[in-house]
Amino acid sequence: MIATKLYFGVKGKQMARTIIDDWKIIPRLMMLAVTILTYQAVHWYMALPDPSVQQSGLVSVCMGALTGCFGIWMGKESNATNTNSPSR
Repeated sequence: MIATKLYFGVKGKQMARTIIDDWKIIPRLMMLAVTILTYQAVHWYMALPDPSVQQSGLVSVCMGALTGCFGIWMGKESNATNTNSPSR
């Protein structure tokens, strides 16, 4: 009975690690959050009747942050696939 509980406890932890690490849940959730927030900022900006320079700067920074996050994320994705390929 104890061995069965120990086995399923270790197996459950292994499955949780696999889901978090191998499926890359956290980076994907972070990219989704940054994308949604940037989308909302752009729509807020487009609804303004007379946007100021400060408001334009805010949206510009949001778009730059999204671009940077996307570039880093794609760079990590391509590095992950390259490390799994066989060496020549």
